[in-house]
Amino acid sequence: MNVPPTPTHRLMHALQRRAVLIWLLFLLACAGAIARAHFSTDLSAFLPRAPSAGQRVLVDQLRDGVVSRLILVGIEGKSEGKSEDGDAATRAQISRQIAVTLRADPQFAALHNGEAVNDARDQQFVFAHRYALSPDVTPQRFTADGLHAALGDSLDLLSSSAGLMAKDLLPHDPTGEVAALVGQMDGAAQPATRDGVWASRDGSRAVLVAQTAAAGSDTDAQARAVDAIQRAFAAATRTLPNASSYHIEMSGPGVFSVQTRDAIRHDVERISALSMVLIVALLLALYRSPRTLVLGLLPVLSGVAAGIAAVSLAFGTVQGITLGFGTTLIGEAVDYSIYLFVQSAQTSTQSLTGAHREDTLRAWVAAYWPTIRLGVLTSVCGFASMLFSGFPGLVQLGAFSIAGLVTAALVTRFVLPRLQGGPVAMRDVTRLAAWLARAAQAAPRLRWPLAALALAAVAVLALHRDGLWSHELSALSPVPAAGQALDARLRADVGAPDVRYLVDIPAASEQAALEGAEKIGAQLQPLVERGVLAGFESPARYLPSAATQRARLASLPDDATLSARLHEALANQPIALKPDAFAPFLADVAAARQAAPITRADLHGTSMALAVDALLTPRAGGGWNAMLALRAPDGATRADTSSLNAAPIRAAVAQAQVPGALFVDMKTEADRLYANYVREDLRLSLAGFAAIAVLLGIALRSAKRAARALAPLVAAVLVVAAGFALAGVALTILHLVGMLLIVAVGSNYALFFCKHTPGDGPIQTIAPGTLVSLLVANLATVAGFGLLALSQVPLLETFGLTVGPGAMLALAFAAILAPQTARAAPASAAAAGARLNAREEKRA
Repeated sequence: MNVPPTPTHRLMHALQRRAVLIWLLFLLACAGAIARAHFSTDLSAFLPRAPSAGQRVLVDQLRDGVVSRLILVGIEGKSEGKSEDGDAATRAQISRQIAVTLRADPQFAALHNGEAVNDARDQQFVFAHRYALSPDVTPQRFTADGLHAALGDSLDLLSSSAGLMAKDLLPHDPTGEVAALVGQMDGAAQPATRDGVWASRDGSRAVLVAQTAAAGSDTDAQARAVDAIQRAFAAATRTLPNASSYHIEMSGPGVFSVQTRDAIRHDVERISALSMVLIVALLLALYRSPRTLVLGLLPVLSGVAAGIAAVSLAFGTVQGITLGFGTTLIGEAVDYSIYLFVQSAQTSTQSLTGAHREDTLRAWVAAYWPTIRLGVLTSVCGFASMLFSGFPGLVQLGAFSIAGLVTAALVTRFVLPRLQGGPVAMRDVTRLAAWLARAAQAAPRLRWPLAALALAAVAVLALHRDGLWSHELSALSPVPAAGQALDARLRADVGAPDVRYLVDIPAASEQAALEGAEKIGAQLQPLVERGVLAGFESPARYLPSAATQRARLASLPDDATLSARLHEALANQPIALKPDAFAPFLADVAAARQAAPITRADLHGTSMALAVDALLTPRAGGGWNAMLALRAPDGATRADTSSLNAAPIRAAVAQAQVPGALFVDMKTEADRLYANYVREDLRLSLAGFAAIAVLLGIALRSAKRAARALAPLVAAVLVVAAGFALAGVALTILHLVGMLLIVAVGSNYALFFCKHTPGDGPIQTIAPGTLVSLLVANLATVAGFGLLALSQVPLLETFGLTVGPGAMLALAFAAILAPQTARAAPASAAAAGARLNAREEKRA
């Protein structure tokens, strides 16, 4: 008796008939969203959404900190037949020509190479503003006694190596303010000079320091700056007779970010192309039809488009690393079309009528789609855990993966059958199916060896538990060892700060930030004198607050008073001096009393502007930040956390009573940030695994069957983790995400071995075509993920080394742990098709 279709059935039938139209409209909408999407390579999306106070300082420094805008440049090379001095002169000439070019380029806020042009500007600025800059300018200093003592010190300086300069300055600066300021500013390590420019200590290279106008986190701008430096070097060496003998090297955060981005882009393009070639070759060998191949890739392309559109609409910006991660969807999303074509082909012959094709597709949907749908849901549960992360980058990865996989599955289910149009051209896989059937029948004999392997893996992990996880953010550094060594050499050459210890001072205004820096600097100076600190850099040293400047200038007496005190101070000096000789001093003091306070704009063109721009920055949300960069005592290293006693520093900062001021150990905060990553990823991964377990328990209607489905996935994860432990590789969050992918991908395999009939009946036999589809899907997944192991980028390499072997193990372990009642079907595809058709006829 014919049962009339229900409204639900009619709706589903109508949707299926219009599936292609709906799909095309969906792709059109995705294209519109992608066209308006903003793509970014700023890795700050993988910084916390709500950082702690210390982490906020770290995040700000990574984006636009003390050293984030610096590019260190080294010019090396030696011309044949030239002496070392001749080569140094040529390198100095190249340095000067590069400096001339880059100083005229608005991409650079400053360029320093030790030329006199910088020294002259600095000396002129210090001389003109010495009374506003010098911390020694107090009312006491300009009393008769104060002037007498200061003048005596200046006269003593005449007999030193700086006597010539002191003699010229004495009529203008008898109190020695210029000499004191120059001494303070030269307190840090200074580069060596050769032929009028900075050079390495051994003289083998000329060195420059460029400061970009753009933020260090603006990778595109940093890339343009790097290109500009390279072009300037090429222009400077073009006319040299042995131009090829000279080369340029660069380092710095901006350079590293550009190199890392380019490496990721290069590896993603190269490996994705290679993966696609292998997958295409694999599918062509199976399908024997370019048309079927194109149809099989449609779910993948649709999934990628849906992922990009979803992220763009939800976040406004699509991170480049999200796209790189999304390319790995090729390996899993292509599985769905493989299941459709291979498994449906086993129920058909090569000469089916349209009606029979419909019957075959319905048979495939009834027999296999519930299992595939459940596998998609388990993958979604795994990726959904990322949506609750406090790190926006991980949320993007989760949203991209979910949208992509769901779209790929739906296109496979509803669109491909409509586009297929005819029988699938499939290679005869009878012999392969027979071999896989025999292997599946024999696989359960390896249960005890697998149990032993899993126990051994647990033992290995237990033995290595103390060193199992990396606790330092440096473990994720994409910079190769050679790049780190070059950076260390150039930093030593130019004396650039390797900032680890900072005092962060947030304030509502620029002047408030400078005043806070002055208060804390006054508390830190005694620590320098006691040796607790080797020194510190403060923006207030080069740009005192307006209040401090006014107080210093107010200490300058009027003309008559100063003249009288000077006459008194000149008495009883070791050298007889006439008061008239200091007329320039009296004139300069009178001019200084009338001068306006120094502003940030007044520093333009001086090397002091570089320090102020780095240490005094506006906040994106309003307000300002002043930074005091602390220098640890001699012998301090990155790894030596005990080299700096933080307790007296924190006490000094607290004693200054500056609201919001915070001492920050950048390395400690970076490691704490990474530890937060690990803890959150572990928590979310466990939550995702628990959600998968609950889902399987409900769908399979049995906790025992759910455990059977999860057992091979857990075993695969344990073995992969133990392999890393034995290889001495500490696990990072990248490994953890990779293990989550093993569960997401492997669940599809495990479920096919745990299929059951409705009504909790006996477990179904595994058809040979199903085994073939699982093998081909697994090979495609390994091609998509496993080839990432060839990458030179740690992010991609880790995914490849984790997911590639893990996917293969998940399939093998699923076969080994399959329920014993799940016998492999006879190897004949015809017999499998006949049995399935008979079942469908009986069900009808």
